[in-house]
Amino acid sequence: MNLFFEESGDFKAGSVLSQQGEAYQVELQTGKRAKVRARDVLLQFATPEPAEMLAAAQRIADEVDLDFLWEVAGQEEFGFAELGTEYFGHAPQPHEAAGLLLKLHSAPIYFQRKGRGRYKAAPETTLKAALAGLERKRLQAEQQAAYVEELKAGRLPEAIRAAATQLLFRPDKNSIEYKALETAANDMQTTRERLMLSVGAIPSPKALHLTRFLLEHFPRGVGFPAVTMPARPKLAVAEVQAFSIDDVTTTEIDDAFSVTWLDEGRVRIGIHIAAPGLGIARGDAIDAIARSRMSTVYMPGEKITMLPDALVEVFTLAEGQDCPALSLYVTLDTTNWNVLATDTRAEMVPMAANLRHNLLDEQVTEENLASGGGDYPYKREITLLWQWAQVLERGRMAKREAFGLKPEQNNRVDFNFYVEDEVVTITRRKRGAPLDKLVAELMIYANSSWGRLMHDHGVPGIYRIQGGGNWATRMQVRMVTHAAPHQGLGVDQYAWSTSPLRRYTDLVNQWQILACVEHGVTAPLAATFKPKDADLYAIVSAFDSAYSSYAEFQTVMERYWCLRWLAQHEARVVEAVALKEEIMRLVEIPLVLKLPGMSPLPRGTAVKLDLLRWDEVDLSVEARLIEVESAPGAESLAEAEDALADEEELAEGMPPLEAQIDPAQAEEAAESVAANPAGDAAG
Repeated sequence: MNLFFEESGDFKAGSVLSQQGEAYQVELQTGKRAKVRARDVLLQFATPEPAEMLAAAQRIADEVDLDFLWEVAGQEEFGFAELGTEYFGHAPQPHEAAGLLLKLHSAPIYFQRKGRGRYKAAPETTLKAALAGLERKRLQAEQQAAYVEELKAGRLPEAIRAAATQLLFRPDKNSIEYKALETAANDMQTTRERLMLSVGAIPSPKALHLTRFLLEHFPRGVGFPAVTMPARPKLAVAEVQAFSIDDVTTTEIDDAFSVTWLDEGRVRIGIHIAAPGLGIARGDAIDAIARSRMSTVYMPGEKITMLPDALVEVFTLAEGQDCPALSLYVTLDTTNWNVLATDTRAEMVPMAANLRHNLLDEQVTEENLASGGGDYPYKREITLLWQWAQVLERGRMAKREAFGLKPEQNNRVDFNFYVEDEVVTITRRKRGAPLDKLVAELMIYANSSWGRLMHDHGVPGIYRIQGGGNWATRMQVRMVTHAAPHQGLGVDQYAWSTSPLRRYTDLVNQWQILACVEHGVTAPLAATFKPKDADLYAIVSAFDSAYSSYAEFQTVMERYWCLRWLAQHEARVVEAVALKEEIMRLVEIPLVLKLPGMSPLPRGTAVKLDLLRWDEVDLSVEARLIEVESAPGAESLAEAEDALADEEELAEGMPPLEAQIDPAQAEEAAESVAANPAGDAAG
């Protein structure tokens, strides 16, 4: 006797060897033996042989017309043998019954299983919907296959072009476009990003990096909504002639200076900061924009401003205009550089000039400042400000050392990036140049003075602090809402307040400072943010997160432009300096790379490298060591320590100094030196 039975969802046939109660010992056509329960047996038959019966059953199943079978089945539940009688017009033979069962079981859309060997025809509406779904999947599969072939042929299907950004960065993995892209990339042994670049869905690696960043941080685009711009406030006009000192590319001019000579060796220095806080109110439409962005985003050749250009035009310190400003006046005795008085006021400041580094740097040197040489605008004023800046620096250094920190490194190097028509120029600029130091020291003084002003009036602000606790805590720069020392800078308190057009923290602090100026002892009641305002803590947290992400993105883009620089110059053999172990940095550009397996070299060792290849998509570089040129000299060692500090800061979650600053703002680079070794890039 032979049996046709079901086992684990599969149908089999075999010859009975023995029976014990409700169980059979069966030999299958493969020679394997199996134990079959009586309840799993669907048919018993004598002939033909099991293998022949299964083959005949399969032929029957292949010939059965499903639509006709569904019509014959009716709407009542049935057993497969019963349906066989209706379908074949006679009691089915074993192979016919088995074939019918195979067909029923293979068509769950047409027939719903109700038990072993029992089925029920699907309702007509259900069947039509299911068949439509199958047809849709078939067409989608055909379309997906067509997309794959087009991509592999180097052509870009329009549907994939339209969804390129989403497919790369926020894909619906169930979509046929994504599946086609993934399949084509796997077949071609490449990545989705490289495939999309090769077919033109993404125009360049630069666009790839930029799009990824924008989608995460600016999903609605970088444009500004239509808002009403505030008018310039009407304030008293200061009796000064102010001038700013900035890079040639700077458009958000937020700091300027003035010098007024008094009698008996006294002088009054004005530090003037753009005052958008006079036109923006907490909670208004422009505040919402600034708070959502938290900072201007910088990258070589481009920037995404925190505030709309129209508002910047109202409050930037542009030459030839009376500009709203928050001014800090410091009266000095130039015989000993003692501070005799300070005064903060909101006013309109006449801007006489916007001076630019590219026109001043060659003339404003330490030698010319000491000897009186050189011919440049505001020579007398700049000389006096330089003299005071040196005094301020010595005072900070004394306090820094009193905190137990080593003297600052003043020989670090900045790299400025300039991009025009997709051609990049990278220039080295030594930090601590006179104009940098002049601006940096006066900004540090203003940020410290206004931090003290808020503290003395009992008004909360946003401070940057460093020091206290164990070594890790002492080296970490943190943002808090109360005054505390910044030991790296050598000041008792430090509140970012001098870049309100570019950083939201500075705008917040400007509101608080204005409250101190306008309301005096009642400032805590009138300030925009009251003591213990939970929203101030939220701003600190949001700013930290955004600023870190923006700095990381700037680092990515600077690395991309370093690789573009290599391509432009067809650079293969380059000079580099050893940082530590396998880490090197090129001398001409701030490109750091790793040479796995290289024997360790002393920090600062000058080497020559052969650049084998680089990749603008994953920003990797492969190189090999050609020659060890020299042992570490004082200059190369200092530069290596500079670069190493930047790399360690990045590894600890703090962006390197090159990434923390606006390359167009050289004064920030100079100021950031003061925070080393912790690397607080202040502004």
